[in-house]
Amino acid sequence: MIREKAGDFKFSRGLEGVSAAISSITQINGEEGVLIYRGIPIEVMAEKSSYEETSYFLIYGELPTKKELGGFTEELKEYRKLNSKEKDYITKLPKEGHPMDALKTCVSYLGMEDPPPPGEKQTIEGFLKNGKKIIAKIPSFVAAFNRVRNDKEIVPADDSLSHAGNFLWMLRGEKPSEEAEKILDLAIVLHADHGMNASTFSCYVTSSTLSDMYSTIVSGIGTLRGPLHGGANERVVAMLEEIGSPDKAEGYILNALKEHKKIMGFGHRVYKAYDPRAKILKDYAKKLSEERNLIATAIEVEEVMLGKLSDKGIYPNVDFYSGFAYKSIGIPTDFYTPIFAISRVAGWVAHAVEYRKRNRIFRPRAIYHGPINIQYTPIEERE
Repeated sequence: MIREKAGDFKFSRGLEGVSAAISSITQINGEEGVLIYRGIPIEVMAEKSSYEETSYFLIYGELPTKKELGGFTEELKEYRKLNSKEKDYITKLPKEGHPMDALKTCVSYLGMEDPPPPGEKQTIEGFLKNGKKIIAKIPSFVAAFNRVRNDKEIVPADDSLSHAGNFLWMLRGEKPSEEAEKILDLAIVLHADHGMNASTFSCYVTSSTLSDMYSTIVSGIGTLRGPLHGGANERVVAMLEEIGSPDKAEGYILNALKEHKKIMGFGHRVYKAYDPRAKILKDYAKKLSEERNLIATAIEVEEVMLGKLSDKGIYPNVDFYSGFAYKSIGIPTDFYTPIFAISRVAGWVAHAVEYRKRNRIFRPRAIYHGPINIQYTPIEERE
């Protein structure tokens, strides 16, 4: 006998269309392709802001003064330095491991270095302070792991460089060009927050139990690790390399659609119009990509897809062109998702702090759909 009655409970697979929180951080109008950070369109933030300022804005809700931004930036610079224990820990991680696994392990370790007061409810100020430490430290962890896995010395942080510039310096051991620093800064501003996505929701759930910030962010990293959330831009680049050239794009796409295969970098659960972040990155990709054949192939793929599916609300998303931005500045392909984490951690922290101020633990219901009144058979009688 199967029990199917759900009583008065409503069911939405994957919680699609269900609102789980009230937030003033990010607004998305998927029908019109609009993304706004605390009232300011993403196009304006991309043109005029930096990652440091964007992070401050998301967390505190107001654009900072020069003094406030300077103080926030100095905090990040101080926190991003790796101590000897952290460096030693990173050198002991399996070199063949995925960078996202290394990252979540490092953030867990950081939480053990800096635990909340025993037996005490952590203040919002302490919760936020730990969040700022994580924002600052994640790029250092990612860069250091890349050095170690390539048998190179860990590069110390450089206080003269921006958040984006210092990451590139620690990653490669050479000062980045202004162009490379600008591209990365732009990309992480665009990825800094995106409302109630899967990883942000994970952070909400963990934080709602009054857990610490480190555990909260590890939840976000673990969720981002899944291929349905992070890593799509890696697969976009792989797909385009497989296609090979613009003249082969139409045949590849038509065949893939015929076989009902997913075309990476297209479609979004929220956007039914062109993702505004993709528009911005497309312009940069066209200007900066040295692999002209690859970008030409991407543009042809986009034209074929729009001709076939735009009437169904399927357009390029941010992942379709972000891989080009990273590829143009020499970032390893398997580090694309860690860079997503480097960026999105600002949004994770902002949402966790906002929700903590009016906290209620998440406790959804599951509708039981299974047998009842089953007789227990002693193990001796089971075949």
